Amino acid sequence: MYRLLIADDEALEREGLEWIIERMLPNTFQIIHAENGRIAIERAEEHRPHIVLMDINMPGIQGLEAIREIKNKLPETQFVMVTAYDYFAYAKEALTLGVKEYLIKPANREQVVQTLNRLLEDLAQEKKKRSEELELRQRLSQLLPLAENELAMMFMLDHITYTDIEQLSEWLNFSLGQGCAIVIAFPERYKTDPKHKIYDTIRGFAKSNAATSIVSSLIDRHMAIFINKPAALTEAEWKETTTAFGEALCAAAARQLEVDILIGIGQTRSGAEGLRKSYFEAVFASNYFEQCGSVCHFDELKQGTGNSASAQMSLPASAEAIPDAYVLSAMQRIREQREQQTLTVLDRAQTYIQSRFSEDLSLEEVADFVHLNPHYFSKIFKQQVGTTFIDYVTALRIDKAKALMGSGELSLKEVCFEVGYNDPNYFSRVFKKVTGVTPSDYRSQTK
Repeated sequence: MYRLLIADDEALEREGLEWIIERMLPNTFQIIHAENGRIAIERAEEHRPHIVLMDINMPGIQGLEAIREIKNKLPETQFVMVTAYDYFAYAKEALTLGVKEYLIKPANREQVVQTLNRLLEDLAQEKKKRSEELELRQRLSQLLPLAENELAMMFMLDHITYTDIEQLSEWLNFSLGQGCAIVIAFPERYKTDPKHKIYDTIRGFAKSNAATSIVSSLIDRHMAIFINKPAALTEAEWKETTTAFGEALCAAAARQLEVDILIGIGQTRSGAEGLRKSYFEAVFASNYFEQCGSVCHFDELKQGTGNSASAQMSLPASAEAIPDAYVLSAMQRIREQREQQTLTVLDRAQTYIQSRFSEDLSLEEVADFVHLNPHYFSKIFKQQVGTTFIDYVTALRIDKAKALMGSGELSLKEVCFEVGYNDPNYFSRVFKKVTGVTPSDYRSQTK
């Protein structure tokens, strides 16, 4: 039920409007009365009406002034200006306040009902729009971690497609300017908490303590965080900031996950390739000082200020010179999990296609079902399945058509519709292209 405020200094006018509304639009409104502008403002604040019928000329606070006051506090409220012909000059100012409807005294029932019905339609549209926006925000909040993980993987793996990475970075508002990688290493046998709890804890911390950050999924026992360096910070200030970030993250993991983690921080670099190098450095730093349980900067190791004297003897001069053993094994685990994730997604996609191929099924619909970009889904589908989406669906339809024709229970036209084609002539052309014979010839051969 909607709330309707009637503001008019004449009781007869208020009661007349209420009688019309209750009679013509029963069980639609909870009606509130106000006999002047001041009371209208107070009642509006108390009851938060959806619609206000406001008389323009009232003693004390005038109608337009009351509309302005209520509009400031209740911007979603709809207003109807109620006026006599003598006061129609106020209409121009009312329009600037967003008043789109007006009634001229004495208003008849048809005018009142038509006006309120238009406003009810507007309110219904606004409600629908807000619901759709909330649903979109909900879906976006679910997709953001997937998009972030995708971008993190692009930084971590060597097959970078620059167009995609730039578009995705822009969409996630993550600058490819200066930034660094932070790698979290968990103990070898740490399996107390499920992966989603670990991921949620680390990601929640990153989002609360870094202006912009991209967080990868948990791969084996490692996670990566990429953060942007604010332009206003000096290198020394940035070093202090990342160290404090790492120390606070260690404390949060100990408190929330009851585990001691190791933090490796790569050097500050620019661009996608620079962030990838920073990631390699962070992986190395997190592993090299694994016995120390401290936050370790790669550049500290380069400068010989680390805690291990033996570490300084075999330290690589750059990311390119980092020993392959640890980094490559970590990368191999990433690739294996990535491939497994891809296969799982494709299994789900194929199952979905096989259950729906006889319908009007599109690549976009299947991509949406498995939460992938249609272009990317099309690409990996062809790579892994060995055929395009269209050819795959066509093959399923033709195989089903063969089986139905072999049974002899349906006419060729019925077979056409059964496997998802609406045009028998088009079906015949597709069938001949795939099998080399027309449907009629095929049926004759199977008899």
